[in-house]
Amino acid sequence: MRFLSLIFCLFFVAGFSQIYSKKEKTLLSQVLKLDSLMENNDSKILELFSDDVSFGHSNGWIQNKDDFRKDFESGKVKYQSIKQTKLKEFKIKNKFANIRRIIAVKGLYKNEAFEMKLSVLEFWIKQKGIWKLWSRQSVSLK
Repeated sequence: MRFLSLIFCLFFVAGFSQIYSKKEKTLLSQVLKLDSLMENNDSKILELFSDDVSFGHSNGWIQNKDDFRKDFESGKVKYQSIKQTKLKEFKIKNKFANIRRIIAVKGLYKNEAFEMKLSVLEFWIKQKGIWKLWSRQSVSLK
């Protein structure tokens, strides 16, 4: 599964080489890496976050990096599939970027299956030359 996600990532970024600048492709590859690491429940995902990252979940939870780490590493939430279905907005201004997208998510929460479609707003910040997730807010779509 990880191999297929990486192939998709490479295809996605390379496929838009005519449309996006190098700076935009670098950020888009981070976004795809975020989804891939989350889907594979890989703790390397923490490397993509700024130290003061903030998550607003569709169920009302608000988490910082330590909260996310604890829940992620404990297996409280296990992701099985994360697929971006639409990129709605993509803007970069200096060292900041915002991305609005629609994702389809499947997984387990406390061993109970869930499946949802989310509208996600992500703010990314460039720190020491690397795009880091700074804030993410999701809303459930019906």
